Amino acid sequence: MSIYDKVNFPISRRHFLIGVSLTGAGLVIGLQPSPSSAAAEAFEPNAFIRIPAEGKIVFVMPSAEMGQGIYTSVAMLLAEELEVPLDQVTLEHAPADPGRYSNPLLGDQITGGSLAIRAVYEQMRKAGATARVMLVNAAARGWGVAPDTCTAEAGHVVHAASSRSAAYGSLIQPAASEAIPQEVPLKPASSFKLIGQPIRRLDSPEKVNGTAKFGIDARPEGVSYAAIAICPYFGGKLRSVEDGPAMAVKGVKQVVRIEDAVAVVADNTGAARKGLAALSIEWDQGPNAALSQDDLEKLAEDAISGSALPHINEGDIAKAEADHGPAHEFVYRQSILTHSAMEPMNCTLHVRSDGCDVWVGTQIMSRTRQAAADVTGLPLEKVVVHNHLLGGGFGRRLDVDGVILAAKIAKQVDGPVKVTWSREEDIRHDCYRYLNYSKVTATLGPDSMPVSWRHRVVGPSVMARWYPGFVRDGIDLDIMGGAETPYAIPNKYTDFARHEAPDGMLTGNWRGVGATRNIPVIEGGIDELAHLAGIDPLEYRRRLLQHKPRLLGALDLAAEKAGWTTALPQGKGRGIALSEDFGSFAAMISEVSVAEDGTLKTDRIICAVDCGQVVNPDTVEAQIQSGIIYGLSAALYGRITVANGAVVESNFDDSPVLRINEAPTIEVHIVPSSEAPGGIGEVGTPGVAPSLFNAIFVATGKRLRSLPIDQNELRRV
Repeated sequence: MSIYDKVNFPISRRHFLIGVSLTGAGLVIGLQPSPSSAAAEAFEPNAFIRIPAEGKIVFVMPSAEMGQGIYTSVAMLLAEELEVPLDQVTLEHAPADPGRYSNPLLGDQITGGSLAIRAVYEQMRKAGATARVMLVNAAARGWGVAPDTCTAEAGHVVHAASSRSAAYGSLIQPAASEAIPQEVPLKPASSFKLIGQPIRRLDSPEKVNGTAKFGIDARPEGVSYAAIAICPYFGGKLRSVEDGPAMAVKGVKQVVRIEDAVAVVADNTGAARKGLAALSIEWDQGPNAALSQDDLEKLAEDAISGSALPHINEGDIAKAEADHGPAHEFVYRQSILTHSAMEPMNCTLHVRSDGCDVWVGTQIMSRTRQAAADVTGLPLEKVVVHNHLLGGGFGRRLDVDGVILAAKIAKQVDGPVKVTWSREEDIRHDCYRYLNYSKVTATLGPDSMPVSWRHRVVGPSVMARWYPGFVRDGIDLDIMGGAETPYAIPNKYTDFARHEAPDGMLTGNWRGVGATRNIPVIEGGIDELAHLAGIDPLEYRRRLLQHKPRLLGALDLAAEKAGWTTALPQGKGRGIALSEDFGSFAAMISEVSVAEDGTLKTDRIICAVDCGQVVNPDTVEAQIQSGIIYGLSAALYGRITVANGAVVESNFDDSPVLRINEAPTIEVHIVPSSEAPGGIGEVGTPGVAPSLFNAIFVATGKRLRSLPIDQNELRRV
């Protein structure tokens, strides 16, 4: 079950709230028209639609586009109800304005948690329908006919009986005078023209021809360029810097010092990086200078047997464990992970006495604006954030540390300055997914099915810092996402042992969040029990999922498409992993080959997903594929290590990602559903590692429980 089904989110009820209820989807927000809605230039019935007298209709996108296809899907929802073809619209980034563009389920202007469609599915449709009704009413009033005798078709209002038609642009003035309807009819699914269709991405042409603007492309007039060196030691500071050699580099303008970093500002990036390389910097290593990877892992190991807070307690776990034995115990270990987004961290600012402009790609517009205001000391209304496309987010751009650093530098620079992190700084100063250790203890009944399941989750509470509303009675509900096993086990106990990273190491959200931490141990553990019982892992799961028809349906479809019952040659194996989170249900089956020298090859991955009503099946398929590739990179290579109080890895040579020649055949199969939409951006990642674990066991007889996968453990010669 998704944590988003359990949390009461703090939805603001400020001036923007219009009391229109959504069936099962919270409240519609942002439907108040903008102050200029009555102007002659355009009709703005709400925060998301602007219809000019001539030209394309503008759709304002409430979520950030970071490659997940949300701009296309949101546009489809608006266009479906507005009755306008997508070739008649253009898209615009929403400004930083949580009063009008907050995610209804998060109460802030955030893109994350696989909530971009779940939260706005009915909101966007009602926004489109509201505009359609106002346009129809305006046309009907002008023609002196009943509104129900008119229809909206392809950007026009049509009165068939009199053969009259009016383009939306010709109706903007009378439509602006119409009362905003409190209830609007939504189209039945049987009338959908766009929703459910495979629509090509609206942002693809600009990304192909190079005209798309990402944060790193921002170039305001008069901009300077800054290269940075951040103190490599956790909690360390800048002690001194000799800047003479840097200032001698042609094009270098100045060297900026802040408490834990140095920036060289120049006319161009090349000069800035040359100047940075010429600096002689001395760092104060701080309190963690002797910290090692062994130290961190020992502390995490100790937390497994330490104190913990109860989260799930069903049945009588102690009695079940006493009555049934022996107990089977599995400990799974996952390493520190970096995000490695294609676009390294960057932020451009222009700080003036009377205001500040920020150009950046961010998943969290409101906090970006607030961070700039806090650093500059300017009133919030004096800070303008210009959002851009993101070259990957994966949770990294849910934090504003990059904005804070850039603002501290920009305060000391005349004119706008672009602060771009090198790949080395990007990897060594990430907001990491910290170490995660999990222990499962289970007992089996006379039928070899589990009668008890005890699961301890060891890791940090990112939400205690990032979003305290996700913490209940000391339990971080985000890290516990997916920790509740879906299987019908009568006695369950799950607890959380909070274990934080060392001071100075920022930890944050990582694609798949809690599910990527918990699904490996659950699906690895249930597979181990199946093999101990001598029962086929597919059949074992089926017996335990009769109460979960949607998850069982995804499992059956994946097994069918994978040809589960067909034999594989020696050295090959198939493995299953299931996940129920983000409001969606997924079954993944991996096929692997393991050579005698331990070389692992992922041949094929099949994923069946039930994500409810699909807006754009192309997007669903692409996001599952993307999540699988991201999960494979982590499963095979994902490891950040620490020595002498600093991160060891620095670039793709020692922190690699999956290469195209390593990518398996990926098949995505969508379970037809009319249920409410579920999330999809993170659904493809959690099942990768456990399905590989389980497939490797079939191929080799060796059970792995640590990530990343060590192929040396698979050697048979």
